[in-house]
Amino acid sequence: MHGHEPYGDGREPYGDGHTSPVTWRNHFILLLDRIPLPIAVCQANGLVVLANRAMAAEWGTVPGRLPGRDLLELLRPRSPAQLDRVIEAIRRGSRSRYPLAVRWHSGTAGGAEREGELTVDPVGEPSPAGYPLLLGVLQTAPEPPPPAPPEVSEVEARVLALVASGATTAAVGKAIGLTVDGVNYHLTRLSRRWRVPNRTALVAKAYVLGVLGTGTWPPAPPGSDADG
Repeated sequence: MHGHEPYGDGREPYGDGHTSPVTWRNHFILLLDRIPLPIAVCQANGLVVLANRAMAAEWGTVPGRLPGRDLLELLRPRSPAQLDRVIEAIRRGSRSRYPLAVRWHSGTAGGAEREGELTVDPVGEPSPAGYPLLLGVLQTAPEPPPPAPPEVSEVEARVLALVASGATTAAVGKAIGLTVDGVNYHLTRLSRRWRVPNRTALVAKAYVLGVLGTGTWPPAPPGSDADG
């Protein structure tokens, strides 16, 4: 009498020698967990059937706590009209991929709001209700690059660095070959451009904007020989 032997990769045979649906489902979940992109499989009404670790991590939880939750409560569509178009297309039986702009609160400390795109892809055969399962792949929008320091002339940068070091107007002028009026001219222009009332605020703004480098003395623009 010959019984069904397990497959070499650990899969159990199912009745006639085929792999059981539960086993295939477990293999599918393991495969999803290896994918770094956040992925969820949902019913047509948006209820999560399963999700991988990357998707669960977006809300600071584990995959086992997502099934049964409404994906559109976790990911808020930025455009209700865009969501309506996707829903209507799925109801008509279209099998295309649909991008949906979404935002959500991160599950990490602070709960910062994030933005991205959820790509909805109908998969598998339609359910008894007539709708297929939906595969949702979430891609976060790239972080915007830090703003570049405002452009200042070489003379303005040297004036700011000397003022930050505590030099008087006369000392600044002597160091870079300007008259007192010339130094005041540059300081006044910078103060108006950055909308600050005095030299103390001007120096503080220069550090905030990255015009002067931090962690160095005497003060200097970042990347200059005196910096670091």
